[in-house]
Amino acid sequence: MKRLVLLFAAACAFGAQAQEPLPLFDAHMHYNVEARSYLSPEQVVALWRKTGIRGVLATSRPNDGTLDLIAQKAKDIVIVPFLRPYRVQPDRYDWFNSPGVAEYVEKELARGIYRGIGEFHIFGADADAPYMAKIARLAKERGMWLHAHSDEDAVERILRHAPGVKLIWAHTGMSTPMDKVEQMFAQYPNIVGELSYRMDIEQDGALNPRWKALMMKYPDRFVVGTDTWITPRWGQVEELASFYRRMLAGLPREVAEKIAFRNGVAMFAVP
Repeated sequence: MKRLVLLFAAACAFGAQAQEPLPLFDAHMHYNVEARSYLSPEQVVALWRKTGIRGVLATSRPNDGTLDLIAQKAKDIVIVPFLRPYRVQPDRYDWFNSPGVAEYVEKELARGIYRGIGEFHIFGADADAPYMAKIARLAKERGMWLHAHSDEDAVERILRHAPGVKLIWAHTGMSTPMDKVEQMFAQYPNIVGELSYRMDIEQDGALNPRWKALMMKYPDRFVVGTDTWITPRWGQVEELASFYRRMLAGLPREVAEKIAFRNGVAMFAVP
C-alpha cells in the first residue's frame, strides 16, 4: 500500500511540475499468449511507462503471461496478479463445469501470489454452477477479489453464493441499463465498476451527465481498464488512456484521481 501511495504522490508531483497527464491504474488488462508473440514483457512495461500507467491488474491466458510481467520487477509500476481460470480460449465457455480447469486453478493458487480470480465470463443461471459457488466462497474466505464479466443476473447470483465477496464488475455490465447499474451500486456496496467498453460514458464528446452523477455519488467504486483481450487492443492503449483522461477531466480533480488511480491503490495493499 505504501509503495502505491508513494508512486501516486510522485507521479502527481511530477505532473504538477511538467503538466504530465493523470497517472492511471489499469484494472483490466490481458497479456495473452497471442500478444506475447507481438510484444515482449519489456515492451509492455515500456508502453506502460510511456502511457503513464503506474499500476496494473494483470491477467493472462494462460497465467504465464502475468508471471512474465511480474518477472520484470518494474519498480515504478505495481503489478497486481489475478488468476485467470483459462488455459486456452475455449475455456471461457465452460470453465465453470470443467474438471481440467478446477485442477488448473488449484495448481495456480498454490503459487500464493494471486490477489483475485478472473477475469472470467459467466452469465445468467450458469452462475449457479457448483464450481462458481465454490470459487466465490473461496475468494470470500481468502480475502480475494473476483473479476466477473457478467450480466447483472449472474453478478447477483455470485453475490448470493458468498455475500460480501469483493467483486470487480468488468465493463460495469457493458450494456446493463443505467437504471439497473444504479440499483446494483446502491444494493451491493462490495461491487466496483470497471469502465472499459461502456460506450455510453461519453456523450457529445464529454462525460455523460448521468455517469458523472453516479461517479460523484460513488467516487471510491470505479476503476478504468484497457481490456487488451485481443492483440490489436495493445495498439490502442495510448488512445484509451487519453480517452479516460478526457472523460475524467469532467470531474472534480479529487474524484478524477480516485477513479484514475487512487481506487486501485486502496483496493490492493502492496507491501
